[in-house]
Amino acid sequence: MAIKSADDFITLTRTAVGRIGKIGAKRIRDGDVVLTHCNSTAAISVLTTAWREGKRFEVFATETRPRFQGHLTAHALARVGIPVTLILDDAVRYFIQSVDAVLVGADAITANGALVNKVGTSMIALAAHEANVGVYVAAESYKFSPETMIGELVEIEERDHSEMISSKELKEIGRVKVRNPSFDVTPPEFIDLIITERGIIPPLGAMLILQEVFGIVTPEELREYQTYRIDEP
Repeated sequence: MAIKSADDFITLTRTAVGRIGKIGAKRIRDGDVVLTHCNSTAAISVLTTAWREGKRFEVFATETRPRFQGHLTAHALARVGIPVTLILDDAVRYFIQSVDAVLVGADAITANGALVNKVGTSMIALAAHEANVGVYVAAESYKFSPETMIGELVEIEERDHSEMISSKELKEIGRVKVRNPSFDVTPPEFIDLIITERGIIPPLGAMLILQEVFGIVTPEELREYQTYRIDEP
C-alpha cells in the first residue's frame, strides 16, 4: 500500500504541471501584461502554454532577491519568445498600474486558502489588491498542506545571512543582526483564484481540495504522507 501511494504521488507530480498549464492558459488574454515572482514550474507552464497556443502578451519578472530566482524565470520565458522585463522586487508598486494580472506559484497552501510562497509575494499581492489587479496562484494539489487541517502552522524557514551579506562585510559594519526568511504568507482575501490540475478554485475552496486528496487526516496518515512527499526543486 505504501509503495503504491508513493508511485501514485510520483505520477501526479509528472502530470500536474502540464494540466495546470492548459487550465491556467485560459486565463491569459492577448495583450495582457502579467507580473510574476520567483521561479515556479507551474506558473511558467501557464505562461508558456498560453504563448504556444498563439496568445501574445508580455511579462514583468521580479529579480527575486536575495537568490535571484527571477533570473531563471526570465530566461525560461525569453527562451520561448515571450517578451520579458526584469524588474526589482521593490519596484512592483511602480509598475503595478501597467499590469493586468499577477501569476505566482506556491510553496504551500493552507486549509483556509492562505498562500505560503517566496518572500515578497505578500507585498506584491497587497500592491495588486490596492490596484484592483487579479492575483492568480498556480499550484499542484500536493502543495496543499494537510497539516493545517488539524491546526498545525506552516513553518517559515530562515536562511543563512550569507545570501544577503558576506561574513566579512557583516563583521566590518559592526553589531548588526541579519534575518533572511525564505517565505511569507499571503492572506486568502488577496488571492483571486488558485489554478490546480483538478481545476480552478477560489482560496476558500482549499479545504475541499484537501478533503478530496487526503480525506480525514490523522497524525499517522500525516507521517506517511511526509515520508513520500517530494518537493519541487
